[in-house]
This record gives sequence, C-alpha cells and structure tokens, in this order.
Amino acid sequence: MAEKRALIFANGERANLEILRAWVRPDDLLIAADGGLRFLRALGLPPGLVIGDLDSLAEGEIEQLRQAGVAVRQHPVHKDETDLELALQAALAAGARQIWVVAALGGRLDMILANIFLLMLPELSGVDARLEDGYDTVFLIRPGRPGEVQGQPGERLSLLPLNGPAHGVHTQGLEYPLNRETLWPERSRGISNRLQAPLARITLDDGLLLCIHTHH
Repeated sequence: MAEKRALIFANGERANLEILRAWVRPDDLLIAADGGLRFLRALGLPPGLVIGDLDSLAEGEIEQLRQAGVAVRQHPVHKDETDLELALQAALAAGARQIWVVAALGGRLDMILANIFLLMLPELSGVDARLEDGYDTVFLIRPGRPGEVQGQPGERLSLLPLNGPAHGVHTQGLEYPLNRETLWPERSRGISNRLQAPLARITLDDGLLLCIHTHH
C-alpha cells in the first residue's frame, strides 16, 4: 500500500501545471496554503483543506468554500508561522508520510529561502518531503536516509550543505562523482553536477545536504 501523500499548494509564482496534473493521485490529500488555492482551481481540483490567514482570499470566497463543505482553518494575520508552515503541520497531523509542496520556489527571495529551510523541521526528518513545481525538485538528504533522484541523463543536480559541512558524501549515477567527501557551505563544489544515469543515489555520513534537481 502506498504511503499517504499530501500535496500542498503554496502561494508562489511558478508551477508547471501540466506536469503536476499528471502526478496527482486520486487519494492525495490536497491542501491549499492560502493563495495557493488558485493553482488547485487552475487544475480543476477541489481542495481537501484551505489553511492560513487567508488574506489572499476575499471573504466571499472563504464563505463559498465553507458552503461547499471544504475544511477551512483561518488563522490570525499576526502569527509566528507562515501559511506554508501551518499547512505542513496539518499534513503531518493527517498522517501524511509523503509531502510534496507545489509552487514554493517562485517569487520573493525571503519566502523562497524560508520555504526551503522549512524542510529542516524536525517533524519532517522521517518524511519524504520535497518542494516540487514541475521545473525543480528540492529535498533534504540526511544521514541514514539516502537520496534517490530519477530523471534523464544530462539533467542538472546540485548538492548544497546546510548548517555546516556535509561529511562522507557519496554519489552514484552522477557525471562528477563524490566518494565519501566533504562539501562545505562556503564552497561551491556541489553546484551543477549532472545525471549520468536515469537513477542517481546520494548518501552522507553527517550533516544535511540540500538536493536541487532541475528537470529538462
């Protein structure tokens, strides 16, 4: 049985809807983080949950959602969490073991960085969590949890250490292999590697490694 998966639609500015449409499964939990609702509407998909301060939606829209039986969780505008963080918490509470966040990479730089750093939430350490917009896939590789990337040979793949050096990095299926080496956050060695095979595998002994896979 497939693990329960949640697709969270953030309020970013970039998403390849045609690619994303092909990925949606009938049993996915579809969550709109405030203005991310527009992507679900563009796909013609009903949300299972709309969450956030909802400042991107008109009051009439919110009422229509409630009347349609959609679960709506409205939070104060003045809060400590972003709408996406609230959506991640809701997906975890619903039992999702796979969480794909759509449209989290376009727009404001501060929000893009915050969205990426949310992948470091301790609650996500045992979850397949990724940012996915049909152009790039972004996820964390942790010790004991190998990262696997499927794609076409020649596609770009970058590895960036977070919170300090990543030790013992080992790769398979990449053009420029790493053999239990250390990547440093102040060095750019992990940028712009390439898939050499349809499947690449990355492991590390210590640290956190951000993997960015750019699709053709």
